[in-house]
Amino acid sequence: MLVSADDACPEPRGAAMKRREFITLIGSAAVGWPLAARAQQPKVPTVGALVVGSPGSEQFWRLFREGMRELGYVERQNIRYELRSDQGKIDRLPELAAELVRLKVDVIVTWFTPPALAAKHATREIPIVIALAGNPVENGLVESLDRPGGNVTGMSGVAAELASKSVELIQELLPSARRVAALANAPDPFSGPFLDQIRLGGRATGVTIDAAMIHGAEELEVAFPAMEQKRTDAIIVQASLPAKRVAELALRYRIPSVGIIRAFAEAGGLMTYSFAEADMYRHAAIYVDKILKGAKPADLPIVQPTKFELVINLKTAKALGLSVPPSLLGRADQVIE
Repeated sequence: MLVSADDACPEPRGAAMKRREFITLIGSAAVGWPLAARAQQPKVPTVGALVVGSPGSEQFWRLFREGMRELGYVERQNIRYELRSDQGKIDRLPELAAELVRLKVDVIVTWFTPPALAAKHATREIPIVIALAGNPVENGLVESLDRPGGNVTGMSGVAAELASKSVELIQELLPSARRVAALANAPDPFSGPFLDQIRLGGRATGVTIDAAMIHGAEELEVAFPAMEQKRTDAIIVQASLPAKRVAELALRYRIPSVGIIRAFAEAGGLMTYSFAEADMYRHAAIYVDKILKGAKPADLPIVQPTKFELVINLKTAKALGLSVPPSLLGRADQVIE
């Protein structure tokens, strides 16, 4: 007759019950461990981005995320992004800023002055990093460059001063130029400082400056025939205007065009003189990293550019029948052929 091990060494009834209870307890704990582990995982921060719709915003978005990757942030692993663009309709910015606030993003990074102002009006609590804005003190974004105060910090592009320098570059390229039009984006608060600096450049060089205030993309179609009638020698273009369309119209009407952001030359404009974008946008990533790690925007000073770039589109120059002086070509950081 076969005898089982249990029959050979019978276990007291109480001990058997305790063993079953212990196994049940361990089983329940095992089921709960994955839930507990998930509950203890750190929250993945979300960065919201608010931009105006222009080719330059694509450059910003690529370089900014590259900067974040260099700092160890991998999308969908330890960082999330929510990008919002006004798609060329600046009046949508307040609505888009409010949407980012409702999403409770951890930081908002903005590109250009109008998105920065929209974000500041939408929140006083969420930190805001301006990747580019002109005259942030004058525009009311920050209290001072050294101590911004409030929830906003970031980069100042000193783009108005670059616009003034553009008048000098036009004279170097076209010594006979006497009339220059300044194409300003009327809804953009930066249009005021932009025009002021160009007028200063005009007075310094003896060039007449005609201001052309553009309230909507459709007005561009009217502005260019008017400039042709005035025999405009060249135009300087505010960066928040639709770069590609402006470059196309300038080429059609055979008017040399100068911008203050690299994307304008890449879109077909004749020339741009701008800050080194890669440096500025990567610095914006550094500020976002600092804030995510506990720094306060009020304590991070506004960064101003120290490096500038001249880009000449030689293909456009040839289409316009212009010969670019060797001295200007020699100083160019990039020549597009």
